[in-house]
Amino acid sequence: MRKIAVIGLGRFGIALARRLAQSGVQVIAIDRNQQLVNEIKDDVDLAVQLDATDRQALLSQDIDKVDVCVISIGENFEASLLTTVLAKQLKVPRIICRAQTALHAEIFQQIGADQVVQPEQEAGRHVARQLANPQLADVIPLSDDFSLVELKAPKVFHGKSIKSIGLRAGYQVNLVVIKRPQALAGDGESSTPPTRISVPRPDDVIQPDDVLVLVGANASLAELPKE
Repeated sequence: MRKIAVIGLGRFGIALARRLAQSGVQVIAIDRNQQLVNEIKDDVDLAVQLDATDRQALLSQDIDKVDVCVISIGENFEASLLTTVLAKQLKVPRIICRAQTALHAEIFQQIGADQVVQPEQEAGRHVARQLANPQLADVIPLSDDFSLVELKAPKVFHGKSIKSIGLRAGYQVNLVVIKRPQALAGDGESSTPPTRISVPRPDDVIQPDDVLVLVGANASLAELPKE
């Protein structure tokens, strides 16, 4: 079982720790604030109140033996920085840091963080995408320039075959999956599970309630129909 330490139990850290625990990951949740530790203790394998800038305190909880350390300390950048350095010295295989600014993100990368996340900026970009395209159901960034998106089938695609739409030739995006809603029995109960076409065929026809899973350059995805 993977073992992940989440250091810093603000809103992001608590949400992450709970989601990881629900997914079956062994989670160690750490914060200086005992109240925050108490809030999460029933949801994770271990919740500990300690100073993460103390090397011996980290060693006492076997942080050197975790698979991943997520450093999500909020306002105290100095503490985040020192904790990252200590995690690096303890040879944690993967270190993920939460940054509040682009400058902080660059510094974390310079001292050896394997990944840097900026939740507020990501949330802002996600909301902006959804406002710009109401058909957009979800976005998973694959790199700075490419993403995987779930898109409610635009009206102009309804009743047309994948071949006639020409997603690859006309939009430079690739259709990965078609998600089709559950069929309902006469009593309103689900009679079959959702149908997923993992390898769509050229002659498959897009239905009004389909959700299209597409991969492509962000610039190309932005050109898809929005209604």
